[in-house]
Amino acid sequence: MNSRNKLKILNDPIYGFITIPNERIFDIIEHKYFQRLRRISQMGMSYLVYPGAQHTRFHHALGCMHLMRKSLEVLRFKGVKISEKEEEALLIAILLHDIGHGPFSHAMEHSIVSGVSHEWLSLQFMEKMNAEFNQSLTLAIQIFKGEYHRKFFKQLIASQLDVDRLDYLKRDSFYTGVAEGNINSERLITMLNVNNDELVVEQKGIYSVEKFLVARRLMYWQVYLHKTSLGAEQLLIRVLKRAKELSGKGVELPASKALSFFLKNEMNFENFTDKTLHTFSKLDDYDIVSAMKEWISCDDFVLKNLCKSIINRDLLKVKLKKTPIESGKVEKHLEELQQKYKISKEEANYFVFKGSVSNLAYRDDVENINILYKNGKVSDVIKASDQLNLSALTKPVVKYYICYPKP
Repeated sequence: MNSRNKLKILNDPIYGFITIPNERIFDIIEHKYFQRLRRISQMGMSYLVYPGAQHTRFHHALGCMHLMRKSLEVLRFKGVKISEKEEEALLIAILLHDIGHGPFSHAMEHSIVSGVSHEWLSLQFMEKMNAEFNQSLTLAIQIFKGEYHRKFFKQLIASQLDVDRLDYLKRDSFYTGVAEGNINSERLITMLNVNNDELVVEQKGIYSVEKFLVARRLMYWQVYLHKTSLGAEQLLIRVLKRAKELSGKGVELPASKALSFFLKNEMNFENFTDKTLHTFSKLDDYDIVSAMKEWISCDDFVLKNLCKSIINRDLLKVKLKKTPIESGKVEKHLEELQQKYKISKEEANYFVFKGSVSNLAYRDDVENINILYKNGKVSDVIKASDQLNLSALTKPVVKYYICYPKP
């Protein structure tokens, strides 16, 4: 058998060249579970608003690995002891942190499998791969679960200033063209340090942290919670809900084997077996898109029109308001739709609905982003900052929406 060159260099539009550090990590990237991330979009339905947002979870995971390496380099330079084994485990943990995402990222989380989060699924995939990789992922799993004794390891993977956020804000801003999200991840990483086993940012980096928090807030309103992609995501959730409902009544819908399995079976936390995980690993964006293209010609009024709406980008009208939507407005649109198409209220509910979204840029009730002063004192970024409106970012902003067909 030919030995393959496993120390490859990848070209990334954000950071330039990314090196794969060792053979084990190369083999993990080559694994079918990880390769599946090439077929899962990072930003769900956002491409319907920002045509450039076509990048995948695969892109993002590799970017995270690259930033993790940079962060560890900086910390070691500042005298933080990190062993080779710990470094590899951190790289593996961040590489696999999103491996449990379903098609179109978040839209599928509660429509195909009920009550199962992508974090839990990521862990199941990691355990499965650990068995295949001769238990060499054990330390990475411990760190991912927050069970390792070094607290700042977990903070690098999941906190309010983690490697995950540093990559996706910069990457999503690049691919959408929304310049407001372009953070200086390089500078933020250079300012990282460890104090009392916790991740801190040195005082010189305070303005970069401020910019990061403001960029996060702007990206949420301008991109992640953009009303059009919000409406499209709601449509996708309803497509799957309706397909599941019809399958439950015995209607045969054309779909891939993997998708059919989840449409016909009620899967949840309790009955999620290894076999279910194997089937889930075969699901990606392509299953959903090809199913919707088929369902456009099905007999069911609801499913047919929901799919048509997404495939042809003939989306619902979405109105976003600061105050809750009155029930009367929903009723009015429901009645109009029922009369126009002679459909039941239950069917009309798929096209007319209301909801709310909230955005919290910084949570001061959980682990804070701490600033380390030259004298060794540590303070939360909100207290350390002289930017008056930064504390406003700790208050959740709620907006209310109503969706209904365009007249």
